[in-house]
Amino acid sequence: MKSIASKTIAFNGKFFGAAPTGVHRVAEQLVAATDALIGAQVGDGANYAVIARDRVAIPPYRNILCVRENPWVRRMHRIAWEQFYLPLARRKDFILNLCNLGPLLHRDSATMIHDAQVYSAPESYSLPFRLWYRFQFFFIGRRHRIIFTVSEFSKRELVRYGVASANKIVVVHNGCDHVLQIRPDGRQLAVLSLKPRRYVLALANTQKHKNIGVLLKAFTGAELKDVELVLFGGATQADFQNLGYFVPPNVRFAGRISDPELVGLMISAGALAFPSVTEGFGLPPLEAMALGCPVVAAPFGALPEVCGGAALYADPFSPDAWRLNIITALDDETMRQCLISAGLQRAGDFTWKRAARRLCEAVKNANGEFA
Repeated sequence: MKSIASKTIAFNGKFFGAAPTGVHRVAEQLVAATDALIGAQVGDGANYAVIARDRVAIPPYRNILCVRENPWVRRMHRIAWEQFYLPLARRKDFILNLCNLGPLLHRDSATMIHDAQVYSAPESYSLPFRLWYRFQFFFIGRRHRIIFTVSEFSKRELVRYGVASANKIVVVHNGCDHVLQIRPDGRQLAVLSLKPRRYVLALANTQKHKNIGVLLKAFTGAELKDVELVLFGGATQADFQNLGYFVPPNVRFAGRISDPELVGLMISAGALAFPSVTEGFGLPPLEAMALGCPVVAAPFGALPEVCGGAALYADPFSPDAWRLNIITALDDETMRQCLISAGLQRAGDFTWKRAARRLCEAVKNANGEFA
């Protein structure tokens, strides 16, 4: 780390060591891309550091210093660490929070709020979760100097629900090029007895806004009896059945799988289906596009903004529409090749380098170029 100025941009590293989520993965990619961006520039007038709890594994960065805070706080709850210890220990720094929440006591901060779904899709979250996030968002949106979000759709939603004013919100689209660095592992095809191009991937998620029920209904139809629906993620067949869903026999549950296994499944899939009725960004469709997998999505939330004209869109409330579009993506070779070509081009527009540059420019502007 270059000691150019006293100003430090401190990444809130609370997410390191926590159970992996999509939001945490975005944070990891943004920090790594920022590290690479710093290395490609001649000093920008600031120091960069990741502030992490003691004994938490951190990737080896070349240009961002890892600061492990005092061992005596290791037993402190993660929320208490973030809300009290971090702002006091780094009171002279600009704190950058990438995972929705941040220290309320520290005004000299920027926080990335990925979506407004605790307002727009409350039924997908428990009451304590909703109340905690709404409480945090109310103060973060008013106290922190910048609110980052991941799409123009999310920006409009955050304004709509009164989280922050539009002039305070900066959109930083996610990247998807990380999937190109993952070596695919195709073992799941054998484990699940799958035939290449004769299965469709989707999330195993019971949250109402993810709308997986429409796919379960679509796959009960005779038109898809020879096509498998492969659900990856934490939700099980019993979880869906306990909520009253009928799970047809051509549905396979892959469970929680590694990134190489997911890449292996995407490369050989007939399509990725993404029927969410709201989404702050929607990274899996872009990841699939980058790997040459056609996408069928719902025209809701940020999905049209992210997928553009590179996906087939289906009414999220019509199983028949999903059957028709899935059959088209699998069996209409002309349309399939158009989707693959358009998807590769679309995915190429979303890189972590571009995201990191946008993030850093906004932070620099907020800090007067560190002058």
